[in-house]
Amino acid sequence: MSAAERTQAVDGIRPRRTAGKAVVAVAVLLLLAAAPLVLGAYPVSTMTRILAFAVLVLSVDLLTGVTGLPTLGQAAYFGAGAYTAALVGIHLTSDASVQLLAGLVAGLVTAALTGWVAVRARGVVFLMLTLAIGESVHQVADTWSVVGASNGLAGMPPITLFGGPPLLAAGFVYWWVLAAAVVVFAAVALVVRSPYGRTLRGIRDNEARMRALGYRPALARYGVFCLAGAVAGTGGALWAAHARFVSPGDLGFEVAALALLSVVIGGAGSLWGPCLGAALVLLVRDNLSAAVGGHGPLVLGLVFVAVVFLLPRGVAGLAAGIRRRKEGLS
Repeated sequence: MSAAERTQAVDGIRPRRTAGKAVVAVAVLLLLAAAPLVLGAYPVSTMTRILAFAVLVLSVDLLTGVTGLPTLGQAAYFGAGAYTAALVGIHLTSDASVQLLAGLVAGLVTAALTGWVAVRARGVVFLMLTLAIGESVHQVADTWSVVGASNGLAGMPPITLFGGPPLLAAGFVYWWVLAAAVVVFAAVALVVRSPYGRTLRGIRDNEARMRALGYRPALARYGVFCLAGAVAGTGGALWAAHARFVSPGDLGFEVAALALLSVVIGGAGSLWGPCLGAALVLLVRDNLSAAVGGHGPLVLGLVFVAVVFLLPRGVAGLAAGIRRRKEGLS
């Protein structure tokens, strides 16, 4: 096959691939939107938690998968958003959109204050710095009486939307969280596919070359660190809107580790893969654990080991490999 024929073949595959992705995305959205119509309150509540946690995992993927900065600190910004949204709900307004904006700003500001030093490090040093940030914020939440200290922050009223009645049904809260999560996913996808996203991937793959081309890697990393903090804060606000209770455990090391584990299982850098990993992790921790005698963490550990050895690029990498083989046969 000549070079021209190969180019024509690739040009023919790309529109079909884009159309196929669009069809799958619409089908998934329709299925998710229809879930409260066919499922009971408990599974809908579980799916709401998964969506809020998936937003946190998206923030981890922005740093770990797209920028090459493995992190254990995003739970700090997730917790900052959750606590801020809860405080706004208790003392100011029950409007979910205001709480969401407050959580986003809280995550952004907290990341901006803590990220300037962290982004100057690489690899294990960056990982340890983010772990220290996360544990510091966790300690503040565990001892500060304003947010309930170790007892957590309770008393958040049911959310409302634009002056409407309280959203008491699990399905209504789910639809709000789903809509917000879809908007966040679309925004993150736009950033990843933008010139700025390509810059981040270039810094991840060859920082020295990007610096030689005139880019400022530290500034670019700081920008995505703040963006990831805002995304995590948004996830925290959604979590608070559903649970109506926030505790120091919601921003502890376990949450940060599970978020990073979700990225590894789903496939770093793919966006949709880590969201799938988030669903798997929460289902094993919260649902399957009871069926295996409380040994959910053991099952998660076994899943992690299996993925590392059998699927080093995660579920998304497996899907990409299958697609390439099909295109090669066609």
